[in-house]
Amino acid sequence: MTLATARTVRLDLAYDGTCYHGWQVQPNATTVQGCLLEAAGRVTGEAVRVTGASRTDAGVHALGQVASLQTASTLGVPALQAALNALLPRDIRVRSATEASATFDARRSARGKRYVYLVDNDAVAAPLALRYAWHVREPLDAEAMAEALRTLLGRHDFSAFCASAGRDREPTCMLRAVRVLRVRRFLVVLLSADSFLHHMARNIVGSALEVGRGRRDPGWLRTVMESHDRTRAGMTAPAHGLCLLRVMYPRGRRGHQDIQ
Repeated sequence: MTLATARTVRLDLAYDGTCYHGWQVQPNATTVQGCLLEAAGRVTGEAVRVTGASRTDAGVHALGQVASLQTASTLGVPALQAALNALLPRDIRVRSATEASATFDARRSARGKRYVYLVDNDAVAAPLALRYAWHVREPLDAEAMAEALRTLLGRHDFSAFCASAGRDREPTCMLRAVRVLRVRRFLVVLLSADSFLHHMARNIVGSALEVGRGRRDPGWLRTVMESHDRTRAGMTAPAHGLCLLRVMYPRGRRGHQDIQ
């Protein structure tokens, strides 16, 4: 495959991350990207290139992951999608495949991401939610958590919520929106930002639960952020409660979806 012959196909993906060591290819580990590369290679008969919009961690799920596939194959996108889904494990699905512009790169072209974190907030864990929600039996104050999270809105240095493994990048992010919803026994935390640091979403949720439990006041979260000190924040929320909902792209460009 050469740059002259390659075409770019946008793949919209959903997966259950339980059995995978995250998105990114790793030696001696099963990953979502690795499965996709293997399936695409078998379909096209070539060494393809697959770039994901988000390098989700081990155990993290996705309903709206986006990948750009570069291939010289002339196979039509409906047939490509069907063939990939026939070869991929059942817990990874290509929701749609579309022709994209040659300049489309799922990661570099992205302008925002939206994550949801699910907490099963009842005295007894719901068996069917064990793979997708963090069980927290203590009562949680959703309004206090929402008040605390709103103090993080805007463009800030989020070093206090970044894992040590991700400290080699610029720590400034724009947190655009936060919501905390109570749906019967479940607490739903929605976070939208232009980008997320390593473990940032999970560290923010783990810290917000300190407020929800009544151990900290809502203003504490802002103080932690301004300290730039990870040791002052709360625990890292378990990976299985996190799901990538959507990746957002600029308007009006072929192969991109609009920001909403």
